[in-house]
Amino acid sequence: MSDSSRSVSAPPHIRLRFAPAPTGLPHLGTARTALFNWLYARHCGGELVLRIEDTNAELATAAHIDQILEMLEWLGLDFDGEPVLQSRRSALYDAAVQRWLDNGQAYLDDGAVRFAVPDDGVTAFDDIVRGRVEFPNASIEDFVVRRSDGSATFFVANAVDDLDLGITHVVRGEDLLNTTPKVLLLRAALGATEAPAFAHLPLIVNKQRKKLSKRRDDVSLTSYRDQGVLSAAMVNYLALLGWGPPDGTEVRPLAEIVELFDLADVNAAPAMFDTDKLTAINGDYLRALDDADFAVAIQPWVSAQPWGTHLDSAALRDVAPLIKERTRLLSDAPDRIAFLFAEPEIDPDDWDATMVPPARDILDRASSNFAGTEWNADSLHASLREIGEEFGLKLGKAQAPVRVAVTGRRVGPPLFESLVLLGRDATLARLAVAQARLAR
Repeated sequence: MSDSSRSVSAPPHIRLRFAPAPTGLPHLGTARTALFNWLYARHCGGELVLRIEDTNAELATAAHIDQILEMLEWLGLDFDGEPVLQSRRSALYDAAVQRWLDNGQAYLDDGAVRFAVPDDGVTAFDDIVRGRVEFPNASIEDFVVRRSDGSATFFVANAVDDLDLGITHVVRGEDLLNTTPKVLLLRAALGATEAPAFAHLPLIVNKQRKKLSKRRDDVSLTSYRDQGVLSAAMVNYLALLGWGPPDGTEVRPLAEIVELFDLADVNAAPAMFDTDKLTAINGDYLRALDDADFAVAIQPWVSAQPWGTHLDSAALRDVAPLIKERTRLLSDAPDRIAFLFAEPEIDPDDWDATMVPPARDILDRASSNFAGTEWNADSLHASLREIGEEFGLKLGKAQAPVRVAVTGRRVGPPLFESLVLLGRDATLARLAVAQARLAR
C-alpha cells in the first residue's frame, strides 16, 4: 500500500484519511467514501492515510481487512504510508481517557467511563457539503469513552487519531454526522484549538429512493466485479454518486475526474444508485477497449464454461468485434458466443416464431446457395438478400430462420460475420438439422 516515491518528511497542507471498519464485506457506500477521499487528496496534491478501525475485537477480523485491501486494490486507490491499525494504538486511547478522568471531564459509571458533556452551549461546525451544523450540548448524552472491558470507543479513537495523524479533512458518510459533535468535544478536551474540515457525503439510495440495504439491495462491490464490471467503470460511476463534472460529461478518464473534483461541488441530496446506468457506463468502457484487450477481459468468464475451458484470449480475439459493441457486462459474453464453440440450444419461443412458412423453403435455398458461395460476410449477405427477394421478404425476415437454425436465437451478434467464423461445414450441418426438424 505504501508509495516510496512520496516524501512524508514534511506533511502537506491537506491530509485525509479513509477509515473503514473491517466488520463485513466492502459495500458500495464504503467504496464511494474511499474514492471521494482519494479524489480530493489527489486533486489537492495532499496525502491520504488508510486507517483500519479494528477496535471491535468481536467483529473485526483479518479476513475482513484483507477484503478491504482487495477492494482498494481493485479500484486502483493508493495510499500514503502503511495502513494504520487502531488495534495497535490502544495506549494512546487509554492515555486520553485517563487525562479526562484526571481533569474531571469523564467519570466512572458501572465499570465503563463516560465523558461529561457540558449542560449548556452548542457544538457546531461548518460542513463543506451541508453548511453550518449545530448541536445543542443539552441534547447530547454523557457518552461512553471506555467500555467495561477496557477498550476505547469509536469516538475516542477518531478524536485521538485525527489529532495524532494531522488529519485536515474528514470525508465520510452522512450516517456518521451525529457522531461529529462528540468527537469535537473530545478533541477540545484534548487541547485542540482547531477542527478538521468536515464533508459528510449524501446517502446512497435505490430506485425507490430508499437507503441502500444489505438485506434488500445488491450492495456488494464484489458482486459487481464478479458480474463483469470493469474497475475503471465502477470508479467512474461511483464518482457520480453525489458529484458531477461541471461540463456535464460523465464518462471520462480518471485523470480528468481528479482534476475537476472538488468537495464543494458535492450535492447534499441523496444519490441514487442505478444499476442500469452503471452497466451502460461499463458498456462505454468495454467499447473503448481494443479487440485484444476485450478478448483478455472476457476470457475468465469464457473459461468457466464447459465449452470454453480450452479457449485463451488469442482464440477469442476474432469473436471480440462481434459482441463488443453490445456487451454491457463481461459475464454476458459467454452466452452470446457459445454457439460458435458448441452446438446451440434452440430457444423454443424463437423457433416457433420464426419457423413458419416460408422458413423451410428459405433454409433449403440457403443450404444450396451457401454450399457454393464464397465464404465471406459480403457474399453470404448478398446470397440471403437474394433469397429474401424471391419470397418478397426484407433481409431481416429472411435471415431470421437461418439465424435461429445456426445460433439458436433470433437475436445475437452480426449473422454473416458469425457464419464466417463458424465455418461452412458447421453452418450447413446446423441448417440440415433444422430442415430435418421442419420436415417431420
